[in-house]
Amino acid sequence: MTAGKGLYQALSDYAASDFYPCHMPGHKRNPAGGEMADYYRIDITEIDGFDNLHQAEGILKEAQLRANRLYGADETFYMVNGSSGGVLAAIMAAVEPFDEILIARNCHKSVYHAAILHGLIVRYYYPKIMTEYDIFDGASAAEIGSLLDTYPEVKAVVITSPTYEGVVSDIPGIAAAVHERGKILIVDEAHGAHLGLAPHLPQGAIEGGADLVIHSLHKTLPSMTQTALLHVKGSRIDREKVRGYLSMLQSSSPSYVLMASMDACMGFLEERGQERFDAMRKHYDIFCEKTASFKHIRIGKMSKELRERYELRDWDFGKIVISVKGTSMTGKELGDILRKTYHLEMEMAAESYVLAIMTLMDEGAGWQRLADALGEIDGRIEESADDGSLEAGKRALYSSGPLKGRMTPARAFHSERETVPMQKAVGRTASGFINLYPPGSPIVAPGEVLNEAMVERIEECRRMGLHMQGVSEKGEIVVVAL
Repeated sequence: MTAGKGLYQALSDYAASDFYPCHMPGHKRNPAGGEMADYYRIDITEIDGFDNLHQAEGILKEAQLRANRLYGADETFYMVNGSSGGVLAAIMAAVEPFDEILIARNCHKSVYHAAILHGLIVRYYYPKIMTEYDIFDGASAAEIGSLLDTYPEVKAVVITSPTYEGVVSDIPGIAAAVHERGKILIVDEAHGAHLGLAPHLPQGAIEGGADLVIHSLHKTLPSMTQTALLHVKGSRIDREKVRGYLSMLQSSSPSYVLMASMDACMGFLEERGQERFDAMRKHYDIFCEKTASFKHIRIGKMSKELRERYELRDWDFGKIVISVKGTSMTGKELGDILRKTYHLEMEMAAESYVLAIMTLMDEGAGWQRLADALGEIDGRIEESADDGSLEAGKRALYSSGPLKGRMTPARAFHSERETVPMQKAVGRTASGFINLYPPGSPIVAPGEVLNEAMVERIEECRRMGLHMQGVSEKGEIVVVAL
């Protein structure tokens, strides 16, 4: 193989050669292999000349180094089981089993999975709610520092930045607070793989000083679903432990198709990223101009007022929070209209907003369609009836407060379980997770005690038709057996 050749090209050249596969995969690159046969051409296993991800020394090492140069970490690892696998490996490498860890309560459930697998004692940091949009604020460096002083045995801190809705935290400030106390900072930047790649994008967590950063490439960049990166920065992390957990947590037969997608994505960013991000910013500015005159629908964006009032330090302009708070329409209703009438599929519908994800691969026509559809809907919102129940429901959704923890997530998860109706769950300890999906941040985590306000919150979500995981169709949940 030619040195420096991209993985996709190397796979394509091999497919075009006269080598016959007397090895896995079983499709043997045979075009007679059914409906998916066209995709088998570059799907191989660890044959001579194509390296091994778990001990990369050749073309896969070159591919990971290419990603590392783009992001500026000290070492970068390919992930073929998504950013969830990266989160697991990062946490398990950063702390020992049964250690204490500080987790922002709006983290993805994969963070909690790591706590369960490692039997960790979990301390929670609760971000504020930005009441203008009913979304989580950024994390506070001062509050995290204070919590670390309260819980000095904590070994690492995990936060999510940007949040699912694009809110970016003060990573340099948080990193300073964490490192001053001798702890490790892990940033789940799954939704921010593009951050820091162009001057007008928010700063990324690697540059901000985090020790471990997880990127989900497919969420905001041109890469296939399930592709991700785990970055290590600085000397606080034992990289051999990281490699060990990656080998343990990932398939021993990683997909070359997925790895080629990652390498091609890095090449695209190197060659055309700046151009595409510049175009994206122009499309966004035009979109904001077209939506600024709306009477009812509000588009979430960074402002001086928000910065002064909350902890966020930036807002990713690729995350379009479309709020109908204070109107007679719910986010679920808005999402349904956009999908059924305008054939615009949103990323998520929440209680009072929908979320659209726009990336460097969206053309102006897509931005235009969204702006035009919202303009038409904005003119019709007043015609809807409002019986007042929605606002009461919204208040319940954000007034339940932190739940009391009765046991560690690991102990609750592994305890004997029983299933109970939701209305009989008050005072019981959750054994599993309850969350809206997306985004996958637990409303209730294992070990927490359900109260009346939380039960009402969950019931309201279900009445609104939101996608609730952890609650059966009959309205039952799993709790620790008495």
